[in-house]
Amino acid sequence: MPTSNLGKFIRGFERFRQDYFRGNTELFDKLRHGQDPDALVISCCDSRADPAIITNCAPGDLFVARDVANLVPPYEPDGGHHGVSASVEYAVLCLGVEHIVVLGHSQCGGIGALVDGGVHGAGGEFIGRWMSICQDEVRAVLEATEGEPDDTRRRACEQAAILVSLRNLMSFPWVRERVEAGRLCLHGWYFDIRRGELSVYAPEELAFRPLVSGEEHLRAPRQASATG
Repeated sequence: MPTSNLGKFIRGFERFRQDYFRGNTELFDKLRHGQDPDALVISCCDSRADPAIITNCAPGDLFVARDVANLVPPYEPDGGHHGVSASVEYAVLCLGVEHIVVLGHSQCGGIGALVDGGVHGAGGEFIGRWMSICQDEVRAVLEATEGEPDDTRRRACEQAAILVSLRNLMSFPWVRERVEAGRLCLHGWYFDIRRGELSVYAPEELAFRPLVSGEEHLRAPRQASATG
């Protein structure tokens, strides 16, 4: 059984406990009584796009749900196993978060599978069906961007998937209710791994724009929440 990486992780935990945990006793004393995160972040499983690191957040700041391609399925109360939907429900109804951020990123493997080979090219027992959530939108983007550079087309598909998730979030009745009442804001963010750049969806422009200040993300999302 391979152990080299596990050893790295264990040593990392030892450093965390010695330095971070013991150096932040007030924070962890507060956290042991419960959590009160500011936002739910729905992000990709990709190991290069950790939302807590990207946003420089501390434990307790974010409630995070990660899945392939940061997708949110539509509201389907059919009795099935719905991990992402359960996370959204818990964050909104139990924790009362005021923001939901859908955080996509460049070089997404799930989107790349659709771009390169269609939904069936994603393969596996589960991945293909999961990626079908944004299959139609990716196909439409590929048709609209035919002839453009591959990187441009893939980026457009990755950003389109974020908008699919925003739209599907609005299909949850208790999400829509809170958005329309001004109690919940939805945000679409895109992280460019190569450039280290974070962009926000600006609904008034129908485009993603680089964040230029730390406050901009607090202004744009509410309108983005109803974008489909």
